Parts: sequence; structure tokens; C-alpha cells
Amino acid sequence: MSLRVVHPGLFSLLVDAGRPGWRALGVPVGGAADRAALAVGNALVGNPPDAPAVEFTLAGPTLEAEHRTCGAVFGAPFAVPLNGRPVPAGTTFTLAPGDILKVGGTPSGARGYLCAAGGFDGPLILGSRSGLDPLKAGDVLQCPPSRCQPRGVGFVSLPFPRGGGAGGGVHQFRVLDGPQHDWFSGGFFEQDYTVTPAANRMGVRLAGTPLTRWPGELASEAVAPGAVQITNDGLPVVLGVDGQTIGGYPKVAHVVRADLDLVGQLRPGDRVRFIRVTPDEAEAAARDRSALVRHWLARLRAADRAPAVG
Repeated sequence: MSLRVVHPGLFSLLVDAGRPGWRALGVPVGGAADRAALAVGNALVGNPPDAPAVEFTLAGPTLEAEHRTCGAVFGAPFAVPLNGRPVPAGTTFTLAPGDILKVGGTPSGARGYLCAAGGFDGPLILGSRSGLDPLKAGDVLQCPPSRCQPRGVGFVSLPFPRGGGAGGGVHQFRVLDGPQHDWFSGGFFEQDYTVTPAANRMGVRLAGTPLTRWPGELASEAVAPGAVQITNDGLPVVLGVDGQTIGGYPKVAHVVRADLDLVGQLRPGDRVRFIRVTPDEAEAAARDRSALVRHWLARLRAADRAPAVG
């Protein structure tokens, strides 16, 4: 046994890299909504980038340690009291038996990740331990005993480009034209949208000035995380990691791979603007984002202060 769930927080569930090889059978990718945050959090405690961790949304869980456990919280800037004393996010800590870790709320961003040395265990389904149901009070998160010295990266989340991420202002998403972009008369790139409360891991619904389109129907076709669909009311929905695999709404744009993690950090009230880029620019952005994540993973490995498991 390891960590007992006293209070589950908001939609806390076990996540890893998800199930990317099963979309042809209608199974969403799933996994972490912010994969870079999961990777860096895992690196802090000496895990592989996709080791199973606990993802939480807007308000985190309260957990009681049942044995010594090295952990870290990374992602949005959540408050992380340990026995009532604040622990800086992005810093490792060791829980002793009986310790209470209470992950509170966050003033910006939406999701954070609790990583434990050795990773959390869970049922293996289609090659992934990502949970299908959120945690509930009384659940026990299994992980091996471990301990570590405090260390951190000096920040609580990786920076996003163009004003995005856990700061303020307008989140600017780079997009490619969608296959039905010419169905619409304009206005998509000329306005700021607002994230509505109808935002979850399946998709983020935005409010703004409705787009007009030519009449007609679209046969359902493949969609993927990052697709920007326009519903019948003329407003966008950006698909997330739990989004469906086919859909019949026209797609005006698609968020580039480099900015997909930011979709998972949007919260109600955030403002969003879409910026059109070329395929070459999208590829360059993906390389830059990947290089940033690799840089921090390499720095943490080079520190050679990995937690001791056992």
C-alpha cells in the first residue's frame, strides 16, 4: 500500500502516455492532458517520462501516506501543503507514514501531476495504465517505498509560446487550416474567444461571435486531439486527449502539435486567439517544443540525484 485517497479533488485520475495505437477501433488517445508536465514531473523523481502519475483539475486531492514516498507536483501552480506547511511546486518531497499531502487550487492553468518515485500501479488496459474513472475517497494508490532529497527546477510549469500557459492575457494557439476551413466566411482569426465552463478532457467549448458557413452536411470523418470543430451554433470546440475519434462537425483549423499541451491547461474564463501558421512553421514549432522538454529532462538526469527506491 502507498497513498490513501482522503479526498479525491476534481477529476483526479491515473494517467500515462495513453493509448495512441487504438484510435482505429474508436478508442481515444487519453493519457495526460499536458504531456510535457507529466514528463518533467516524472523526471524530478527519477521516473521515465510516461510513468503513471495522478492528474488533477483545478483542485487537487488530499492523500495520506502509508509508507515513505518520494513525490513531486508539477504542472499548473497548485498550492501543495504537506502537513499544513507549503511545499514549492516543482520541488521534490518525501512523505513519511501518516503524512498528509493536500493539493489545493491554482490561480492559473488547470491541471497538475503528482508523480511518485517508481510510478503508480494500476490495471494495464490496451497497453496503458491510464484510468477510465476518477479517483474516489478510500482508494489506495500503489507505488514502491522511496525517499529523496529536495530538488527542483526553479519554476512550476514549462513556458508556452506567444503569451500562453499559466500566466495572464490571451492564449495564442498556432493552427493549420482545417479540411473545411473554406466553409466559413471569416472571423475565426479576427477575434478573441472565451473558454466556457463546458471544458473538460474531451474538448474545450469557446464563446465568441458565431461564424457563418455555407449550408450543407458533412459525413462523419476522422478527428484527433487539437481539431477545432465548429458546431451548429457557429462556435468552436477544441478537441482534447479524450476527444472522440470521428465527428460530423466541420473543422476550421487544427492546433499544432507544439501547442497541444496548452489545450489541457485552459480553464473557464481564459481568452484564446488562433494564429494561422504554415506546415513548415508547425514542424519547426514542434521541434522547438520537443527540444525544450528534452533539455529539462537531460538536466534532471545529469543532476544524478535520483530518488532511492526501497
